[in-house]
Amino acid sequence: MALHVKLLTMTPTAEYLIITILGLIVGSFLNVCIYRMPRDMNIIRPRSSCPSCGGLVRFYDNIPILSFLLLKGRCRDCGSPISIRYPIVEALNGIMYLFAYMRFGLDYSLPIVLALLSSMVVITFIDLEFQIIPDQITLPGILIGLVASSFVFPDPFEPAQITGMINAVVGLFVGGGLFLAIAVLSKGGMGGGDIKMMAMVGAFMGWKGVLLTTLIGSVVGSAIGIGLMVFKGKDRKTKIPFGPFLAFGAVVTLFGGALILDWYLGGPLL
Repeated sequence: MALHVKLLTMTPTAEYLIITILGLIVGSFLNVCIYRMPRDMNIIRPRSSCPSCGGLVRFYDNIPILSFLLLKGRCRDCGSPISIRYPIVEALNGIMYLFAYMRFGLDYSLPIVLALLSSMVVITFIDLEFQIIPDQITLPGILIGLVASSFVFPDPFEPAQITGMINAVVGLFVGGGLFLAIAVLSKGGMGGGDIKMMAMVGAFMGWKGVLLTTLIGSVVGSAIGIGLMVFKGKDRKTKIPFGPFLAFGAVVTLFGGALILDWYLGGPLL
C-alpha cells in the first residue's frame, strides 16, 4: 500500500530537519486556530495581532519558537506577556510531524496522518481552555476520515494495510454511539464535542482504534483526575475536559496500536 520515496537525495538528518521545520510552521498556524476558532473569528484574516495592544505581529516576530525566545515571551510593542502555549504548540506539532515521518515515511498517507495529528493538537488546547471541541474540526474530519480510510490511511493495527471503508464506518458508529450512550447514561457528563470527536477517530482508525483510544484516554484521565484531587484539593464535581485525554489516546493508538495489542495479547494480533 505505501509508496515510500526519498526527499531528493537528502540525508536522513536533512529530511528529519525539514519535516520538523514544517511541523513548527504549521504549529504557528495552529495557534491562530486555537485562539480564533472558539471565538468564532476568521482563521485567515486579519493578520495576527497582540491581544493586549492590537499591534500587528511582524513577520520576523512570527518565527516559531525562536521569536518567542528573542522577544523573551513579551509583545514587542507593549511588553505584555505572550502565552507559553505558543511555543509549546509549535514544538509539540514539530515533534509529532518528525515521529510521523519516521513511523510512516513519505507516502500517500503522510499528509492525512499529519492533518489528523494537528487536529488533535487544536482540539486539546481549545478543550483545555474553553471546554469545547469545535465542529469545524470534527465534522469535516469525519468525512475526510471515511474517504482516507478507503484509500490511503494506514490501519494502526495492520500498518501495511489501510483501515478500509467498512471498518471506518463501523468505527464511526462505535465511537459516536459509545460516547452518545455515555452522555445519556451520565445525564450530560459527556459533551457533544466528545461524541463527534470519537466518531472522527473511528472514521480514521476503525472500531479497534476507538476502543484503544478510549481505554488509554480513560486510564490517563483517571490518573490525572485522582492526582488533582490528592495534590490540588479538587473534588469529583470539578469539571476536567476529556478531549485532551482522548486526543492523547488517539495519537498513541496511531503510532503504537499494533505494539500495544501485541503486548497485551501476548502475541501477534489476529
